[in-house]
Amino acid sequence: IALHFLPKSQMTLSVYLINMDGATDRLAAMTEKLQAASLEYERVPGVNGRAITFPIKEFSELSYKLLHGRRTTPAEVGCYLSHVDCARRLLAGHADLGLILEDDVSFEPDFLNSVDCAAMHPTDWDILRLTTVNRGRKYPFKPLEDGRSLALALTREKGAGAYVINREAARWIVNRLIPMRLAYDIAFDLEYLDGLKAAFVDPQPASQYSEHETQIQSNMQQYKLPRWRYLTVLPYRAYLEVSRFFSRGFQLLRNRFF
Repeated sequence: IALHFLPKSQMTLSVYLINMDGATDRLAAMTEKLQAASLEYERVPGVNGRAITFPIKEFSELSYKLLHGRRTTPAEVGCYLSHVDCARRLLAGHADLGLILEDDVSFEPDFLNSVDCAAMHPTDWDILRLTTVNRGRKYPFKPLEDGRSLALALTREKGAGAYVINREAARWIVNRLIPMRLAYDIAFDLEYLDGLKAAFVDPQPASQYSEHETQIQSNMQQYKLPRWRYLTVLPYRAYLEVSRFFSRGFQLLRNRFF
């Protein structure tokens, strides 16, 4: 597995690309983009959730219904387990950091340099988010290069197209996020509940907008439960929004003023 040496931060980086078997067009497009960004990668075969025979110990159907408000959604389960597999691979290797990519990401020219600059501040984050599908405000607290900054989001940000984790975050994903109870991009946005830190590079040096259609979000309506079942979901979501706002708000104040 190729290790990238980041010259400014003096850290090593492994790159993991999640790609479903048979999605050769997506793999070819990503290979071209990654080569242009000077990134060598390890392909991680995506878990085909539709081929899973449920129940499995890695997935809590009851928690998923109560907290997420959906019936068992095979594509989301497969996506979730694919990301966990990447975290396991980082722990099994020797790199300091792991860049985890879905196969619908595009990169800005300074992408790798942005990661390196952010890695110069290892105490500010355990998870470094490089894309989002939301447009929520990001609050900068530390300048990087090329007009970018480390920043915090005080509201939920969805999407897990490109992000970096350190080894502590990888252990958290492997040990604390299993069994699955939520969609992955919701679950890994709750790092603050276990004392970890997440930060964005803002403006983002990558985007999750692709010419390829999503392989997960199609036909999701069929998995939604009746509205009355949200009597458990809505209070839980409210708790998460409030706790996220205050936890990251305090982190932002510390970063800006102390």
